[in-house]
Amino acid sequence: MPKFPHSLHAWPSASFFQALKNDLEQLQPGTLPLHKAVTQGGYVDDSHITATVLHAEEDAQAIQARAGIFFTEIVINCGCGDDPMETNAYGELRIRIDKTTAQADFEVVV
Repeated sequence: MPKFPHSLHAWPSASFFQALKNDLEQLQPGTLPLHKAVTQGGYVDDSHITATVLHAEEDAQAIQARAGIFFTEIVINCGCGDDPMETNAYGELRIRIDKTTAQADFEVVV
């Protein structure tokens, strides 16, 4: 599980959204469960993602956030040779950052 100490430290200041965006965009490829967000049966290329933090709130144990992730879906192109086709893709994640450990959990919601 990745840790987001920068995001945790920034909470609840105005810089939290930017800190979480940076933490998400700096994750190693394959960390986010974006395979659950593909819509054309392709596979995920998340080597260059863009994140948009949509909402955040807290409870006693964690910061809960929702973020939109833009990534590339590679689809087998049946119309033109054997070349795969890259298409823009989007998914929304629910992110939970533990206030004690800064560990982040992710769940695809859209």
